[in-house]
Amino acid sequence: MIKKYFLLLLFFSSVSVYSQNVKITGFVYNENREPLEYVLITHVGTSYGAISEIRGHYELNISSRQDSLEFLFSLIGYKKKQIKFPIAPGIIELDSVFLENDDRSLSEIAIEAESKVTTTIERVDYLAVKRPANPWGSLESLLATMGGVSSTNELSSQYSVRGGNFDENIVYVNGIEIYRPQLVRSAQQEGLSFINPNMIKSVGFSAGGFSAEYGDKMSSVLDITYKRPERFEGSASASFLGGDVYVGSSTDRFSQVTGVRYKTTRSLLNTTDTKAEYDPSFIDLQTYITYNFSPKWEVSLLGNYSHNIFEFTPTSRETTFGSLLSPKSFLVVFDGWEKDKFLTYQGALTLKGKITDKLTLGISGSAFSSDEQERYDIQGRYSLEEAILTDDNSKANSTVIGIGSYHEHARNKLESKVYNISHFGDFEIENHLLKWGISIQGEKVEDRIKEWEMRDSAGYSLPSTGTEVNMYSNLKSTNKINSMRFSGYLQDTYTFDSDAGIFILNVGVRGSYWQFNEELIFSPRGGLAFVPKGRQNLSFRISGGVYYQTPFYKELQYITQSNGNNVVVLNDQIKSQRSIHVILGNDFYFKINRENNKPFKLSTEVYYKALSDLNPYTVNNVKIRYAGENTAKGYATGIDMKLYGEFIPGVDSWISMSFMKTGQKTDDVTVPLPTDQRFNFALFFQDYLPGYDRIKMNLRGLWSQGLPVSAPYKSYETGYFRTPSYKRVDIGFSWQILGEDFAIRNNNSFCKAFKNIWLGVDLFNVFDMQNVNTYYWVTDVHNLQYAVPNYLTERQINFKLSVDF
Repeated sequence: MIKKYFLLLLFFSSVSVYSQNVKITGFVYNENREPLEYVLITHVGTSYGAISEIRGHYELNISSRQDSLEFLFSLIGYKKKQIKFPIAPGIIELDSVFLENDDRSLSEIAIEAESKVTTTIERVDYLAVKRPANPWGSLESLLATMGGVSSTNELSSQYSVRGGNFDENIVYVNGIEIYRPQLVRSAQQEGLSFINPNMIKSVGFSAGGFSAEYGDKMSSVLDITYKRPERFEGSASASFLGGDVYVGSSTDRFSQVTGVRYKTTRSLLNTTDTKAEYDPSFIDLQTYITYNFSPKWEVSLLGNYSHNIFEFTPTSRETTFGSLLSPKSFLVVFDGWEKDKFLTYQGALTLKGKITDKLTLGISGSAFSSDEQERYDIQGRYSLEEAILTDDNSKANSTVIGIGSYHEHARNKLESKVYNISHFGDFEIENHLLKWGISIQGEKVEDRIKEWEMRDSAGYSLPSTGTEVNMYSNLKSTNKINSMRFSGYLQDTYTFDSDAGIFILNVGVRGSYWQFNEELIFSPRGGLAFVPKGRQNLSFRISGGVYYQTPFYKELQYITQSNGNNVVVLNDQIKSQRSIHVILGNDFYFKINRENNKPFKLSTEVYYKALSDLNPYTVNNVKIRYAGENTAKGYATGIDMKLYGEFIPGVDSWISMSFMKTGQKTDDVTVPLPTDQRFNFALFFQDYLPGYDRIKMNLRGLWSQGLPVSAPYKSYETGYFRTPSYKRVDIGFSWQILGEDFAIRNNNSFCKAFKNIWLGVDLFNVFDMQNVNTYYWVTDVHNLQYAVPNYLTERQINFKLSVDF
């Protein structure tokens, strides 16, 4: 017995002597030398692993009997990296590891929240070079699935954030503010979003509480960075909804990405109730060019040309609505046409240099120009009928409850020009990062608006005085503005450690002066993030400040009466709307099963916004009409939650849920804001065929409460109701018929020219939900009004082909 114990002791002693306990430490960065958080570091062939923290630092304790160690560094959105080195006892400090962006990740489309949100803007990785199973083809369609973001019109790229309207969102591309046309009144006219998904490198998004470096808007910031390719790359796609071509290339000093996109929504519009000859044609050309004069100095050029044409010749419409017990039918026969044209140009030239390792300075100049024309003459003869039901609730004959005609006419033109020159810089000193910027901007806007609508019901012009013919509505405007705007900001980000954990403090102030209304505003902002020591699966943050919505042009328009006409004048006494944000947030990482090394992430944010000096508005389709006066105050409060992770191994999906309540008080009457939605649920789910990942699937689902609606030319204070809930599910499938690892590429010269070829099929509005966009109001001679719903698109199928080369 003693001999057996002696042999066991000898065996375990030899094993412990042969095994070596080693502590591995180091840092991991991206190509721009920015720390990467949540990188998975695994000891190849074992179960040992660690995850990098906020500064990119990691520690890993292992016990090994091998002569060398091999580690794998992986993070979705980046190429995996494997390193091997000889083992030595004690502490081994590795050289910094740098991971390269990987546009060929298994998750072709991803809005990822891999890193903890420890700043006022969430860094978002959008892998958009290959989008085989994406049925939408735009960044905004995926933003609509994030917490606090809502979109209730599939034809539009506009979105609302936490009770704000479309105008309250600011968008940057490579530091340049992006503008959009002002005359667009319907999503049918809108065309392509400015953002070209093929050219994106990274995305930052904040639903509120953002830092002082971002401009004067009250709701959100979308910060896009276009990429610089390391080598030649390209892609092309074609479908029933349009197509695109993208090319990128680079040399030692020069790089460029260029994209051309074409879109037509004819097939989608043909699923609506209005039968017509639709001829929408939307073309967009963009380029981003960089040139390095030296290792420390570079110049870049961002250019965009957009040509949007919408032509429309309606013939008839039939819409059924009402309840099961009281069904109604609205029939219209049309005569007329609509022709709209929106041309926009935007360019920016930026010079940036690294004066020292700590100091970066830059200057940029940009220009925006738009030429917008809206012309239509449409006549319609309508009848409103109510069905008569039999005893068994089957439909019998119909009774006409209203007949009439109408004539809509418009000759609208708007030209706008914006010129901007800016200086910016940043300076690192110990644990501080100082940022600053100043800007001078010139704005020229000129419009000529002439539109009217006449309605006739049973031989009476509405509204009827009994003695003369009146227009149902009319609007005239001949205005122009030529003004200067000055702005600047200063902010500091301070990172420090303590016994409790890591803190990141961001404080700053932004100031602005507008010559038109002689208004000077200051916007202090700040945020604090905390990651507890020893609890890398938790982070907390608080942010807020004073945010202003500075007027541009639409907010100035005030309607007055002159000789029976509605005339637009510009209110030079208008002030910026103000919103005070307070936001509390938390991120929690957890694992559902041990087999999946990647944890799930649950993000929660609670917010309150105190609103003052509000300029009340109404929304009709995507047209926002302001009152032109600061006459209201209000609030918005709610909670946003998002669960993110690999529900299916290897691909990311997420679920978000938001609850919100808003209020706007005018003359002691409180009503919801026009974008009020008490609940909003969104789902983005990715999957692939088990054992055959060449077949992939993406699914997006949206469900949100309907929006408040009032009668035409009436405020919400006089009464409102809600549209039905917006419910929609879209799904896309794709099949990879050629890939880089396919043997046929080595044997066929034609196939060798392509990296990947995908065939796809998309099914829009899978369950054929009837969603309501707006209402057409019909009035009979007794002055009774009926709200006829304008339904959005029905179920539609789309086929597409995508290639990478």
